[in-house]
Amino acid sequence: MAADKEEQRLSFEFGVYTFGDLTRDPHSGRPISAKQRLEEIIAAARLAEEAGLDVFGVGEHHTPNFAVTAPPVVLAAIARHTKRIKLTSATTVLSTVDPVRLYEDFATLDLLSDGRAEIIAGRGAMAFLDTYRLFGYELDDYDELFQERIDLLLQINNKESVSWKGRFRPELIEAGVAPRPLGGKLPLWIGVGRTPESAERAGRLGTGLTFAQLSGDPSRLKPLADAYRAAGKSAGYTPEQLPIAVCGHGYIAPTPREALDEYLPYHANYFEHIMQKRNPADRLSREEFEQSTGPNYALAVGSPEQIVEKILYQHELIGHSRYILQLDIGGVPYAKVARSIELLAAEVMPVVRRELSRQ
Repeated sequence: MAADKEEQRLSFEFGVYTFGDLTRDPHSGRPISAKQRLEEIIAAARLAEEAGLDVFGVGEHHTPNFAVTAPPVVLAAIARHTKRIKLTSATTVLSTVDPVRLYEDFATLDLLSDGRAEIIAGRGAMAFLDTYRLFGYELDDYDELFQERIDLLLQINNKESVSWKGRFRPELIEAGVAPRPLGGKLPLWIGVGRTPESAERAGRLGTGLTFAQLSGDPSRLKPLADAYRAAGKSAGYTPEQLPIAVCGHGYIAPTPREALDEYLPYHANYFEHIMQKRNPADRLSREEFEQSTGPNYALAVGSPEQIVEKILYQHELIGHSRYILQLDIGGVPYAKVARSIELLAAEVMPVVRRELSRQ
C-alpha cells in the first residue's frame, strides 16, 4: 500500500503551456514582437525544467494575434535548451492538419529530444475556427474531419506501414511513415471541452484525456471523466492506460490579494483583445472575477495554498494525474510568469504530491 501511494505521488505531473498571444501590455500599451514572445517561451520552458516541472506545452492559433503557429518547430527549439521536461502540443488542431505530416514532425521532435514528445489532439476551440477557412476546410465537416484524422493518426502510431482510405486526404497503400519515435509510439491525448461524446471517444480509442477547463465549476468534468473511463474499460483498457490531465488559465502570487490585483488587468485584456469580447456587457466585474477564482471554480488565480486546494478538490472529483497551467495570457510580463512557475514548482507541486500520498 505504501508503494502504491508513493507511485501516485510521483506520477502526478505538473506543467505549464502557452499559445504565445501577442497582446499589448494593458498598463503601458506597448506591443510585444513575435520574436520576443518566442524567446520568452523558450526561457519559460528552460525555467520550468530547472524548477522541476514535468511538462511544457505549446498550443497553436493561426491569426496575427499569436506568435505560435508551428508548435513542433517551437518545441524543437526548446528541446535544444532542455534535457528532461516532456514536450507536448497543447493542442494540435488535428482536423486541419495532415496526420502523416503531423506524425513525421513529432516523431522527429521525439528523436531530437531523446523521447520527450507528445501530442494532444483536438478539434479546435469554437472561438478560433478561422483555422478551418485558412486551410480550406468546411465547418460542416467539424466532427467528421476529426474522427477520420484521429483514426489515421492512431494507425500510424501503431504500425510502421499503413493502408488507409478516407474522405479528406488521398488513400494510403502500404505507406511507410518515418521516422519512428524512440519508444516506438508517441503518447497521444485527446483534448476535450464539454462534450461527453468526445470523452467517450478518447476512452474507446485508449488515448489520454486532457480537459480544457477555463471557467465554471470543475464538478461538470466528473460525468465526462466517468464516461471516459467507462468507455475505456469496455474497450479493454486498464486504468493505467487512461490518464486524465487538466489544463487552464492561472496566475500564482505570494498572497491572494497580490494574485487578484496583478492578474485582473491581464485577464480582462486577453478576453477583450484576443477573445474579441469588447462589449462592456460581456466583461467581468471585479466581483465576478473574484468569484470565478474561488475554490470550486476553474480559474486558478491565488496564493500557492489556494492553488493546492483547487487541485486537490479537482482530484477528488476526477482523479486526474496531470495539471498544466497557462500563465502568460493578456500580456503578463515574463518576470511575473517566471515567478508563477517558481511558486508552482516550489510551493504547490510538493504539497499536492504529499497530500496525495496520504490518501
